[in-house]
Amino acid sequence: MSELRLYNTATKTREVFAPIDPQNVRMYVCGPTVYDRAHIGNARPVIVFDVLFRLLRHLYGAEHVTYVRNLTDVDDKINARAAQRGVSIETVTEETIGWFHEDMGALGTLAPSHEPRATQYIAQMISMCEDLIARGHAYAAEGHVLFSVSSFADYGALARRSLDEMMAGARVEVAPYKRDAMDFVLWKPSKDGEPGWDNPWGGPGRPGWHIECSAMSKALLGESFDIHGGGIDLVFPHHENERAQSRCADPGSDFARVWMHNGFVQVEGEKMSKSLGNFITVHDLRETVPGEVIRLAMLMAQYRQPLDWTSALAEEARKVLTKWRKLTSGIEAAPAVPAGVLDALSDDLNTPKAIAEMHRLAGEGDAAGLLAAAHLLGLLTPELGGWDTLPSASDAVAARIEGLLAERQAARKAKDFARSDAIRDGLAAAGVEVKDGPKGSEWTLTGGFDPAKLEELAS
Repeated sequence: MSELRLYNTATKTREVFAPIDPQNVRMYVCGPTVYDRAHIGNARPVIVFDVLFRLLRHLYGAEHVTYVRNLTDVDDKINARAAQRGVSIETVTEETIGWFHEDMGALGTLAPSHEPRATQYIAQMISMCEDLIARGHAYAAEGHVLFSVSSFADYGALARRSLDEMMAGARVEVAPYKRDAMDFVLWKPSKDGEPGWDNPWGGPGRPGWHIECSAMSKALLGESFDIHGGGIDLVFPHHENERAQSRCADPGSDFARVWMHNGFVQVEGEKMSKSLGNFITVHDLRETVPGEVIRLAMLMAQYRQPLDWTSALAEEARKVLTKWRKLTSGIEAAPAVPAGVLDALSDDLNTPKAIAEMHRLAGEGDAAGLLAAAHLLGLLTPELGGWDTLPSASDAVAARIEGLLAERQAARKAKDFARSDAIRDGLAAAGVEVKDGPKGSEWTLTGGFDPAKLEELAS
């Protein structure tokens, strides 16, 4: 078995991974708040931890790995979306969960072992609040239950921030019922029209965000488990607060031994935001980029590093997969994953190095080894295939393309480079790949061929 090393956010070092129980390796990853379609930033942790899930199953056996990824189905954003659309909260959550499953399935991700919904674990959340109060780590005030940050001396150790930095990062809410500004909500009263549950602290109430993951992970993985994952944006306050309340509710427990966080996703060098018009949902992206291409592109940067999503990155991933699928067509995967690929993945999920090894296998013509490696990464599977089958050109399409290439050649001879470049760019946008050579121009249709754009160019 390859020695698995993982970077632990808590210690800021790469450590040899030693599970608490090799017969039950346990991982928890924070899932989505289900009020809208997943964007490509949401997709990155799903893909990253899917690869880790596959690697753990490979190393320890599929029956010895338990992966929990939750669904947050009670939240202010969900309430606001339901009110905005004039539909029930259940309508919003059920529809969004369906979208999420469809999109993540199209990216080739395996279903987790358990996918708990927060609303299914309210009793466990109330019980944890009661335990924290009994141990002096929380207090009730005006229908709220708040965690007393000063009661946990190790608070801030995960994020490694000063008290001032944490206060700024948490956007601390000033409230008269708090004993300290840093104390955070475990339970709160429900307003009219909001979901609410009976509880010991007043009228109908609902959980705070942080207590949800603590209760669900404990119920499904126990007081201590091996790996807790999520995006880098969750380190503080969400994961810091989870760690504090869980360790205080169960003194002596580790909660999570290894904390793993993936980096941010940018778009064409800029932070993704709706105001910049570069907010990309997985659903919209899949209209032009196959799910398998999205998956490989997401793995072309090491998971802890920022990923810059660009059209060039997607095109590179498309070309690589087209080549690999052609090479492995009709081939059975080798019985063992090539050592170079397994060693790369065992080195803190070094997917760029693993992909480089796969390029080497392809160059050597080792199609069986390439396929075995690809399957470990969730690539080149039959379920994700089909997109690489190039469309054939009808006589009419071929005539249009040949006519445009002749016009382009005439424009170049006349030194009308603006027209020549416009035709070249138009053909590329229509999904026609043109290669110029000494014998003239050759063309092929790509998987993204768009007849409508070709017609528009020719008119």
